Amino acid sequence: MSSRSVRRRRAVAYPVLLLLGPVLAGGCAVADRPTAAPATGGWVAPTGMATAGQPAPTASPVKPSARPTPSASPSPRRTDARRVFPVRAENVDYHPTHSGYPGTDIFADCGEPFVAVTDGQVLEVSRVDRYSRSGPQGPYNGGLSVSLLGEDGVRYYGSHLSRIADGVEAGARVRAGQQLGRVGRTGNANNVCHVHFGLSPKCSGHDDWWIRRGVVWPARYLDSWRRGGNRSPVAEVTGWQRERGCPRTPPSSGGAG
Repeated sequence: MSSRSVRRRRAVAYPVLLLLGPVLAGGCAVADRPTAAPATGGWVAPTGMATAGQPAPTASPVKPSARPTPSASPSPRRTDARRVFPVRAENVDYHPTHSGYPGTDIFADCGEPFVAVTDGQVLEVSRVDRYSRSGPQGPYNGGLSVSLLGEDGVRYYGSHLSRIADGVEAGARVRAGQQLGRVGRTGNANNVCHVHFGLSPKCSGHDDWWIRRGVVWPARYLDSWRRGGNRSPVAEVTGWQRERGCPRTPPSSGGAG
């Protein structure tokens, strides 16, 4: 064969080897090739394959996706607070109205249990009857009394008690139905066994007996709780405070309870 023929055959075979060489040398499957060729038309080695004269690139470590930070759950609002009737007795009665200001007198035999309407914290406790007909009318009218700030934000007040239960002190945590005291006739109860019951917002910074004794009518809530219902006074009490704030002086009349 002439040298010219040999040169011609080499010229034809060389481009074919150039194209197949990387595949044969690397043992790479066709599926590993990029789906699109670069603009220059040249072949691009698959990721991780060494190209002529260059070391194989080091694969970047795959970073695990960051876990989402759980958002803090908002403090639960006790709209589902359980409520019970405040006097535990078979024979009990009350009137829908009250003289002078909103409140309700719950009549029952002296000594019957007065209980926490709902879960909450004791706010004020009076264990001494300081009422005197010749003294100021208002601040001490309730005699022995307990007020409770429910987890629903409402203050529940009972007065004219004959006794305060052991362990019932300001700051103590209590549960719905827990005994706070006993029905009595202390203060200006006019010798009639009953509990004066009031609903109000908590007003701090001063002695707010004129608010604590009651600012909204309790009867419709008592009706519900007595039947085993759970009617909430939250909206009415907070609405009252939104309109009036916390009055810093009592009305002209001392009133009862």
